[in-house]
Parts: sequence; structure tokens; C-alpha cells
Amino acid sequence: MLLRKVSQSALSGTILRIPSALSGGQRQTAVAVLNNRLYATQSAEAVLEKPAAVAVNTATSVEKTAAAESKSFAVNMFKGQIATAQVFPYPSVLNEEQEQFLRELVPPVCKFFEEVNDPAKNDALEKVEDHTMEGLKEMGAFGLQVPSDLSGLGLSNTQYARLVEIVGSHDLGVGITLGAHQSIGFKGILLFGNPAQKAKYLPKLATGETIAAFCLTEPASGSDAASIKSTAVQSPCGKFFTLNGSKIWISNGGLAEIFTVFAKTPMKDPKTGEMKDKITAFVVERSFGGVTSGPPEKKMGIKASNTAEVYFDNVRVPADCVLGEVGEGFKVAMNILNNGRFGMAAALSGTMKGAITKAVDHAANRTQFGSKIHNYGVIQEKLSRMAVLHYVTESMAYMISGNMDSGATEFQIEAAISKIFASEAAWMVTDECIQVMGGMGFMKDAGVERVMRDLRIFRIFEGTNDILRLFVALNGFQNAGNQLKGLQKALKNPLGNAGLLAGELSKRAKRKAGMSTGLTLQGSVHPDLAQSGDLTVKAIEQFGGVVEELLIKHGKKIIDEQFALKRVADCAIDLYAMVVVLSRASRSLSQGHPSAQHEKMLCETWCVEAHQRVMQEVKVLRSSQSKQLFNNFRAISSAVVENGGIVSPHPLGF
Repeated sequence: MLLRKVSQSALSGTILRIPSALSGGQRQTAVAVLNNRLYATQSAEAVLEKPAAVAVNTATSVEKTAAAESKSFAVNMFKGQIATAQVFPYPSVLNEEQEQFLRELVPPVCKFFEEVNDPAKNDALEKVEDHTMEGLKEMGAFGLQVPSDLSGLGLSNTQYARLVEIVGSHDLGVGITLGAHQSIGFKGILLFGNPAQKAKYLPKLATGETIAAFCLTEPASGSDAASIKSTAVQSPCGKFFTLNGSKIWISNGGLAEIFTVFAKTPMKDPKTGEMKDKITAFVVERSFGGVTSGPPEKKMGIKASNTAEVYFDNVRVPADCVLGEVGEGFKVAMNILNNGRFGMAAALSGTMKGAITKAVDHAANRTQFGSKIHNYGVIQEKLSRMAVLHYVTESMAYMISGNMDSGATEFQIEAAISKIFASEAAWMVTDECIQVMGGMGFMKDAGVERVMRDLRIFRIFEGTNDILRLFVALNGFQNAGNQLKGLQKALKNPLGNAGLLAGELSKRAKRKAGMSTGLTLQGSVHPDLAQSGDLTVKAIEQFGGVVEELLIKHGKKIIDEQFALKRVADCAIDLYAMVVVLSRASRSLSQGHPSAQHEKMLCETWCVEAHQRVMQEVKVLRSSQSKQLFNNFRAISSAVVENGGIVSPHPLGF
């Protein structure tokens, strides 16, 4: 949350004089340097450190980030730049053996969920039926990404995504049971466990003999993960920690034998000698003693999954159960969550596909006013928008899983975007499915109301969408701020960097005038999608400009401008969605897929409307009227809170 204050001494004490003897070109360059110097002085304090309050991965220092050019598309778009390495061409990462294995897995998994699993019964029982759990274990569903030599299936991220998509299309309650177990429950052991920890725990977890749970949330700490109260105090001999505390709303909390638990450990600061609390991650076994869980919570949805409080009372945890390093638990938690978010997009793309199938079936067979209702424009627009939202979500899921399988290390912003987008798109698609089906959709037997209830939690857990929007925006601002810092450093040697500085000034002047800055997607986007590519480029140019303007305007106080941050994040989400569908549709066109022209329409439809939204948000962020609008939001909210509810009197006066 801190901001790095860039020293201005090299700038404030010097006035750049332009000798009259310089030639026209030299003089123009010197003017550019002067203007850039003034510009960089204004932006000197606009370089953001990684904001801990919104759970940014702190593993990589700002210096290393600044030194290496990021390949992340999302990171670069905040700078008004385009990096195509991770988005074009659309990833095809499965080798022949992996593809064949996946093709063999998909049919039996589909058959299992169609013939064995009963989502309505699981929902009514508020548990996954025992025979279903046993069947899932026999299929290896509890260890999809555990290496085969440790009793798992050893799937890649893309293979995993394809299978959880099937689960998501049938039963989100089962999906949460499986996901809480492996996507977050024991993911920390996969990512940070040492060989001994992996050998000890993963085989039984992979077969489902033991179930895992992820224990972070507490009564007083939800989104603010750093404020947890649970403690783990190391013994004088150093051989164990004594764990005390409680965790709430833990998926699989009542079923699990193995827990990934986060607690504060007192540590001595090597610089000051003071004792400070740092978060540490532990692998905790129920068999250690002192671990208990409450009864299953009564929930709105995902009723089949077990959700319970978990209590730790003087639990003696061996020192060799520390996951990662002592004091590095926050990094462990954030990496686990970042690593697993793409799976949510994959699962929810399956949910959306199921809802669309039901809506289409009803629309194709329901006759009203003498015609099938799919012939009416209102229904056509609904079905079209549902299809577009599904296409974007699916494209995001497999873009990110492909990036991860290709060895990309920077995908945190993209993964957060995919979680936000998928959870909101799935809600909209399912809601419209009910609307298309009318009264039939509202009936329990149709099964859509259960999906609607199940979906509501996805905008809340594993990072609420509100917090993740701040995560996206502040991560982006931090990287854009580093770029400004680099510009300021260049100004310390203005003549040596004259070309760079002149180019930066020219780019900003063109952007302000609404002209192209030279960015292009030509050569990456299929020629048939050139217009959509141009819309994306124009939107990125304006987005980069407004990000820079906000940094200069607010400096370090940008972290408090949540009205602006939300709108910046919404732009980023739309822009990333534009580029993933451009990439996927370009691949289909290039390869001559039978669906290529259909995908072209899906892509064009999304890009036209997303471009309009981005440009409107940019206009709002630049408008002086937005300040009044944001002030109104603050004042209205304060009045409602102070009054304990609605302030205006009833129109009838009583």
C-alpha cells in the first residue's frame, strides 16, 4: 500500500536551457526533453508499490519488475502498450499424448455426471451422495493435477480446465467439493511443499482417501486477509508451533483431514530487533488433536458442498509442517488463489453452456402468437448475448491455462479478470435462461433455480469481485507508475536519452489529439477482423492515456480513489476480453474451422460494444462532472448509513 517517493532533486534544481545555435532538429529534440522533464516532475510520486491491502503477490520486488519487460498483455495495456507474446496466437499447448489422454477422459466423466450424479438430490440432501463421492474417487477426480508418481492423474492446467468445465455444467456443489480440495485445499503443497511433504500427503489426497480444506477466512477477516487473528507460536526448542484460532465458512471444513492453515507467527525483525507478527502457512492434520469443526452451515446455494467452522485449540504442529518459509504465508495464500482462479472461469463456462442449451431448447419448441419464440428479435438478442458471454469466458479460461502451461509467470491480473468476468457472466446468462423459459424456468423441476442459487457465491469467494477489481486496477497502476519512474530516470541524462524522450512526448501529444500512436495488431489479428482489431487498439491507447492522467492527478492517493479504480478495472476487463476473442477467432479463421464465420460474429459483436463501454468510461474519468458524481455517491451513502436506512420520507407521508 506504500508508495515509492521518487527523488526530484535531479529535476527541481536544474533548468534546461536551449542554445539558440542548435539546429532545427536538435532544438526540437531539446524542447521535447524540456517538456518531458516538466511532465516527469509532475508524475514523480505516482509510482505505486505493490498494495498489500488488496493481496498483491509480493514475491517479486518492484526493482525486478521494472528491470524486466513484462510479457503480460494486461500489464502492458495499463501503459498504453500492446504485448502480444501471451495472447497471439491463441494457445495450443497440448501435445499428442496429452490430447489423446484428455479425449479418453472426457466421455466417461460426461457419462458419470449424466447417469450417476444427481444434482437435485445432492441439493436436497445438502451433501454429495456417498456413491457419487466413491465414484469420483475411483475416477481419480480428487487428484487431477497431482503427479502420476504420487497417485494422481498428472494433468496440465488445460486438461484440468476441460474436466472442471464438465463438472461445472452439471453440478456446482460437487464442483466446489472437488475444487476446495485440490484447487486451493492442497494446492499449497503442490506449489510450495518440499519433497517430504509431497510424498507424505499427496498420495492419499490424490485418491480421495483424505480430503483437504483451505483455512484463511476468519470472523474478523474476510477480504482483508492480512488481518487474521489466529496465532502459531513457536516452541523454545523450535520443534513445533502451538496453533490457536478459528476459521469460518471453510469449504470441506467438516470433511477434511488435512488443512492448509494461515496464522500469525511472532518473528524478530532482523533490522530493528523488534518482534512483529508475520503470516505463516501450515499443513495441519486433524489427527494432531485440538482440531474440531462445527455443523454444516445452512446456505443459499452450493448446498451439496460442506461448509463449516474449523477450530484450533492448542494444536501442536510440527515445525516440518510449515509450508514454504516462516513469515511467507501471505505469499503462499496469494499464489494459491492466483493459481486456481482460471479453473473457476473454466467451470463457469460449462455452467453457461448448460444454461444456454436449456434456453435454446425452450425457445426452439415454445410457440407463442403463432410462431416459435426463437423467431422474435427480443429472444434472439438474449440468446446472442448469452452466446457471446460464453465465448468470452471460455476464451479467457483456455487462454490463461494455456499461458500457465507454456511457463508464463505473469498472469495474476488476467486470472483475476477471468474470475470477475466468469462469475458475473454466468449469473447474467443463467438469469436470461430463466427469462427465456418464462414461468417454466422459475419452477424447481427445471433445475435452473438451483444453478442460480449456486452461482451467487462465485462473486464473493476466492476474492470478492469488488476487491479483485481493486487488485486489477492497482496492479496495473503500479506497473504504469514504474514506466513513469523509468522516464524520470532517463531525464537524468536528457541528451543521451533525447530520442526516447522525444518519442514519449510525441506519443502523448498524438494520444491527446485523438491520433494513432503507432500501436497496431496487424500481423496478429486475422485480416477479416481488422476493424475489431483497430477498435481494440484505439481503446488501449485511450485507456493508457487516462491511467497516466490519473496517476499524475492523484499520485499516491490513487489508492483511495475507488470510484475511479472500479471504472479503470472495468475498462481493463473489457480490453482483455476483446483481445482474447480476437485471438481465438483469428485462429479459427486462419485454420478454416467450420465455425469460423460464427466466431467472427461473436468477436465483432463483443468488440463493438466493449469499445463503446471503454470509451464511455474513459470520458467519465476525464470529465469534471465525474467528481460531482463521485461526491454524490459519498454523500448519499453517508446519509443512508447515518440514518440506518432510506432517508427520504414515504411519498404518502406515513
